[in-house]
Amino acid sequence: MEGHRLQGIGMTSRRTRERLAGRLGDAGIRDVHVLNIIRQIPRHLFVDEALASRAYEDTALPIGHGQTISQPFVVARMTELLIRHGAPGRVLEVGTGSGYQAAVLSALVERVYTIERIRALHERSRRLFRQLGITNIRQRLGDGHAGWANAAPFDAIILTAAPQAIPQGLFEQLGEGGQLLAPVGDGDAQELRVYHRDGDALVEEAVEPVSFVPMLGGTE
Repeated sequence: MEGHRLQGIGMTSRRTRERLAGRLGDAGIRDVHVLNIIRQIPRHLFVDEALASRAYEDTALPIGHGQTISQPFVVARMTELLIRHGAPGRVLEVGTGSGYQAAVLSALVERVYTIERIRALHERSRRLFRQLGITNIRQRLGDGHAGWANAAPFDAIILTAAPQAIPQGLFEQLGEGGQLLAPVGDGDAQELRVYHRDGDALVEEAVEPVSFVPMLGGTE
């Protein structure tokens, strides 16, 4: 039975994942490595079982605690941007959430460090990574504004919740030549941005409008 849950049947089957990857390709995702990972990872495991039949729709879904699992297109888009100049070795993710983005990244980079402020989500994703046999993700329960200083510098940093401004401490943990991806803004006025570190300078690139939950501080 557990094997069926991992592989998926009916609306959670491999065929359904193939259709999702096809839709993402049609929508503009071009990186074949990203599309292959979308085909492989069982997104239905990252949502509540009651929503499993909707897991391969290209839409965000609630995961409890006021949080969502991001729309597959957004996960694929951010991942594609992150690896467009070559796969980074060490990536910090701020906002583990369901764990889906971290799982996608783990198949493409050497190591993922991911921080989650909500204990229930942190523990649930830990169990899921273990169930899936993913061994290159390190996790921490904490406030993402502070980053993960004793594991820095990172080749890339990705935020999966939207601050009104990027915390300065995160920029300080970004290695030379690295990039930071984040949705920035408030309410309906959010924009996906990429920041490239060039020595002491940060070069900002605006990508496209997005909609994420706000980035909050503290833990719960």
